[in-house]
Amino acid sequence: MSIAQTGLPTIRQLPSSVVNKIAAGEVIERPASIIKELLENSVDAGSTRIDVHIEKGGIDSIQVTDNGCGIAAEQLELAIAAHATSKIQNADDLFDVNTLGFRGEALASIAEISRFTIRSKTATADSAYQIDVTGGVAQPVEPCAAPLGTTVIVEQLFYNTPVRRKFLKTTQTEMSHISEAFTRIALANPQTHMTLTHNGRVVQDLPAAAEWRDRISDFFGDEIANSMFEIASEDAGIHLHGYVVDPVHSRAHNRLQYLFLNGRHIKDRALQHALAESYRGLLLHGRHPIAFLQLEMPADRVDVNVHPCKLEVRFQDGSRLYSQLLGTIRNRFLTTDLNARQQLDNRPEAADANSPRFASESQSSLPLSNSRREIDWTSGPRSTQSPTFGSPTGGTPDAGQAWHEQVHRELDPPRQNTSLGPAMPGAFPATQHAGTADSQSAVPHDPAATGNQNQHVASVEHDALQIHNRYLVTQSHEGIVVIDQHALHERIIYEQLKEKILDGKLESQRLLVPEPVNLAPAECAAVMEAQQQLAKIGITIEPFGGDTILVQAYPAMLANHNPGEMLRNVVELLLSSSRDVDQQDIVDELLHMISCKAAVKAGDKLAPEEITALLEHRDLCQDSHHCPHGRPTSLIFSREELDKRFKRI
Repeated sequence: MSIAQTGLPTIRQLPSSVVNKIAAGEVIERPASIIKELLENSVDAGSTRIDVHIEKGGIDSIQVTDNGCGIAAEQLELAIAAHATSKIQNADDLFDVNTLGFRGEALASIAEISRFTIRSKTATADSAYQIDVTGGVAQPVEPCAAPLGTTVIVEQLFYNTPVRRKFLKTTQTEMSHISEAFTRIALANPQTHMTLTHNGRVVQDLPAAAEWRDRISDFFGDEIANSMFEIASEDAGIHLHGYVVDPVHSRAHNRLQYLFLNGRHIKDRALQHALAESYRGLLLHGRHPIAFLQLEMPADRVDVNVHPCKLEVRFQDGSRLYSQLLGTIRNRFLTTDLNARQQLDNRPEAADANSPRFASESQSSLPLSNSRREIDWTSGPRSTQSPTFGSPTGGTPDAGQAWHEQVHRELDPPRQNTSLGPAMPGAFPATQHAGTADSQSAVPHDPAATGNQNQHVASVEHDALQIHNRYLVTQSHEGIVVIDQHALHERIIYEQLKEKILDGKLESQRLLVPEPVNLAPAECAAVMEAQQQLAKIGITIEPFGGDTILVQAYPAMLANHNPGEMLRNVVELLLSSSRDVDQQDIVDELLHMISCKAAVKAGDKLAPEEITALLEHRDLCQDSHHCPHGRPTSLIFSREELDKRFKRI
C-alpha cells in the first residue's frame, strides 16, 4: 500500500544494481572522473608508462593502458566487486593511507554504468586474462593476448542511465575536464611517461622527466617555467617544496594553483588562502597567483577519507601548515628581485591601459572584501633597519624639520581649518645622508651583507628626471628605470606606518576642537564597532548622540586632510565588505587608505630634493617593487633591450 493509503512509509531493501548506480553517481560524475580513477590505479600499480585514448570526449570510449604490476586472473572478478580493494584491510588503515586509491568503489561503479573490459597480465602469469562487464553483469574470465600491465576499456558511458547521459556537456567541454584530470596526475608523477590521445590525435606526449620543472614546462610553456621561484622548507616532519611564479604572471582565476599532498592532488581552502596571502600587495584585485606545490607528511597525520572524490583532506595541524606555507613563500619573495622588467615590443597588451598591469590610481581604493592583507601581524617589522630620518642636507634636525615643512607647503597648501593644531611634517620623511649621526641606517646596503636581493637589483642612481609630473626616470646598472611617484611613495608611507604600529609609536594628534561627523544609522554602527581598530591607526572617535560621531584625534600624517571626509571614507571601506573580516583586515585596509591619501599624486610637481628623498627611501623598502595594492612601482628597461631597439646589436 502507498503512503497515501496507509499514511506510513514503506521501507524496502534496494537491489544491488540500484545501490551500485547510486554509488556510481557519487564517484563518477563525468568521463573525467573515470580518467582520474583509472590513472590513480595505474600509478598505484607502479607504472612507468600510461597511455590514455579517448573517443568523443570520453562519452563513446575511454581506454587506459599501463605497464604496472597487473592483476592476477583469480582476482579479476574481485576487482570489479563493490568495496573490494588490495590497498586497505581494516578501518585503522583509513588513517594511514599511502596510496591514491583505497575504497574499492571505482571499478565497480564504472562497470555498473558502461560496457566495461579489463585485460591484465602479471609478471609471473603465462598469459593475460580479461573480464567483460555490461551494466554490472560480468562474463567469465578468459585468457587473451596483452603485454605486462593492465588495460581498462570503458565504452558507451551511462548507456543504462540515460538521465545521467543527457546531462553530459559537449565533446569539447568533456575533453577539457579530461585534460585537467590528466594534467593533475601527470604533474604529480613526472617520473612516468604519459600520453593522451583524442579521436586518434595525440594531445599530450610527456616523456619521463628528471626534474619537476621540466614537466611543468611541458604543460604551461617556458614563459611560466622560466618565471618560477623554487621554494622549500621543513617543519616537524612536513616537507614543502615546489615553485611559485613571479607576480608579473597571474590569472583571473585560481585554476593554475596545483597543490599535491603525498602525490595526491587536493584542494584546500585554507592553503589556497595562505597562498593568496603570501602574494598580498603583489597582485591587483581580481588576480590570482600561479603555483605548483608539493607537501609530504606522514600519512597518519592527514585524513584523506573525507570527500567522495578524495579532493579534500583534513589535516591534523592545519594552522601550523598554513603558517609554514605562508612564511616559506613570503620569505622567498623578500629575498627575490620582483621588479618588473619590460620588453620594448609591439604587442598590443604592452600599451593596453585596461591591462591589470597598468591600473589607474583610482583603483587603489579597493573594497575591504577583495583586497589582500599586507601586514604580518604575527611578528614585528620585517626590516632590521630602523633608520632615524633627519636632515636631508646633513645639517641639524631643525634644518631637516624646516625642509620637511617646505616640502609640505609645496605639496599641500595649509588647511583653512586651524583646529588641527600645529603643522605636521610634510608628505616626505626627511632623508638621512652621510655625515649625520645615523647616516649608516639610511644609505643603501650591500646585498651580500643583508641578503635582500631587492636592494641590489632595485638600487638606482639618485639623480632622476620627472616627466609629466608623475613618473621619475633614472638609471640602474641594468638600464633605465621608470618609477611611478605615487605608487612608490604609497609603499614608503605604508611600510613606515606598519613599522610604527607594530612598535606602538604611530603619531596621533588631538584636535583642538573635536570635529562632529553626521552619519546614517548603519554607518554610525559600523564605525563604532570598529572603534578599537581605528584607535590603532591614530583615529580616536566617540559617540556624540544620535548618529553623530566626534573625531577627537587623528593620524599626524593626515593633518591636511579633512577628518570628516576621511571618516566617511572609512565608513565606505567598512560597509563595502561582503564577508566577515577580522580586526587585522580592517586595520590593514585602513593603512592602505591612509597611505594612498597621504602619498603624492600623479600630477604633483616634485622638487629635486623630494625626488632624491623618494629614491633614497626606495632602497630601504622591503617591498619596493609594488605598492600596497599590487601595482608595480617601477618598470625596468634593460640596456641590452635598448641596444637592440637602436640597432646597436
